[in-house]
Amino acid sequence: MSDTVYIVLFRGVGGKTQLPTAPLREKLAEAGFRNVATYINSGNALVKTRKSRATAAKEIAAICKREFGFEKDIYLISAEEWDAVIANNPFPDATETPKFLHAAWLTDAPDPARLKALQDIAQGRDRIEVVGNVAYLHTPAGFGTSKLAERFDKGIGVPNTARNWNTVLKLAELADKCA
Repeated sequence: MSDTVYIVLFRGVGGKTQLPTAPLREKLAEAGFRNVATYINSGNALVKTRKSRATAAKEIAAICKREFGFEKDIYLISAEEWDAVIANNPFPDATETPKFLHAAWLTDAPDPARLKALQDIAQGRDRIEVVGNVAYLHTPAGFGTSKLAERFDKGIGVPNTARNWNTVLKLAELADKCA
């Protein structure tokens, strides 16, 4: 098996749930992951490995549970898949103000009726589209004030984790360095 760079997204980091970045990098490296990096203290890491996605995810989850008491969802997206997420953005005009564009990784395809309900909630210029297993949310008046953003997590009906476009682009840059 050849090396794969994975972007590792931890759901629910922030507020009461912390995942210390320096110890996380150390424990991942000790487990045999290479070129380990983290980006801001909000649940983002990068690793290079020959392990399968399933094996890597299982090992990372075990490390997080054992070392940090962290037992929330973990998503592994290959650098290649990450590039596709950027290329498939259905709202290219929204990248002018990247903090108002979010990409949310979904564990499964949402029910079309749930997606339609979220699209109906979108007010003003808010928009949502799902491409593959990624929901793209554009909230030009601000994520914190958007009814769409407020109702997204429960409304989409599948586990997910979201990052703003600034973070998406920075993780792509770091993945290139990790390779």
